[in-house]
Amino acid sequence: MTDLLKAVVLGIIQGLTEFLPISSSAHLRIFPELFGWGDPGAAFTAVIQIGTELAVLIYFRKDIWRIGTAWVRSLFQPEYRGTIDSRMGWYIIVGSLPIVVLGVLLKDLIERDFRNLWIIGTTLIVMGVVLGIADRLGRTDRTLGKLTMKDAVLMGLAQALALIPGVSRSGATISMGRFLGFDREAATRFAFLLAIPAVVGAGLFELKEIPNGHNDFGWGPTLVATVVSFLVGYAAIAWLLRYVSTRSYTPFVIYRIVLGAGTLILLGAGVLSA
Repeated sequence: MTDLLKAVVLGIIQGLTEFLPISSSAHLRIFPELFGWGDPGAAFTAVIQIGTELAVLIYFRKDIWRIGTAWVRSLFQPEYRGTIDSRMGWYIIVGSLPIVVLGVLLKDLIERDFRNLWIIGTTLIVMGVVLGIADRLGRTDRTLGKLTMKDAVLMGLAQALALIPGVSRSGATISMGRFLGFDREAATRFAFLLAIPAVVGAGLFELKEIPNGHNDFGWGPTLVATVVSFLVGYAAIAWLLRYVSTRSYTPFVIYRIVLGAGTLILLGAGVLSA
């Protein structure tokens, strides 16, 4: 029962934080350490991420199908090449390249050095401030229909910063989107769409590690956490899109700064080990 309760808690953490601009990787690194549970294991983490990936695919299934079919048709039918959906397909592909390339090149550094809690606490604070500045100063006169290839590349480069735990994939992409003048809903929606290749690709890449990976919980609790992360993640997507249509990112900025500062204080006090 203890393992099942831990799995539920970690599944909730993953589901809540994967899409909110507060960094799921930071939370899955900080909270197990804070609770004294240790590292849940690479296999456990990989499987429960599949739950949140599935939530993305199901929630955006209509958008994915529309964009995908328009993009494929544009390869053979010239009349589709100027449509927003066919262009969006190219934007997502090109925008995903930075995180894929850097993820492969920096794999060992990401898995070893970047997971240091001093780095994570600092990035939570710094990128929280960046998100706050972007949200306050960014214009709100652009929608997804005005997205260009340059915008996609810049937002893709911002997304690649999330290879450092604590940055947040959605938070970095949204921040860049707001700096580029996109309204909150447009920036958030494109951040989710842009994350699909990276998130799905990372999950498939890690699948091969599951049979041989270190997993303290066993398959029962792991599957429970996966289901929980899917359900919570799906609700988080829907809630966030509704929330940002009328409100700012200020609560997330404050939360990031408080969590980052708290992490650094606990590290300095010796409560947490880096």
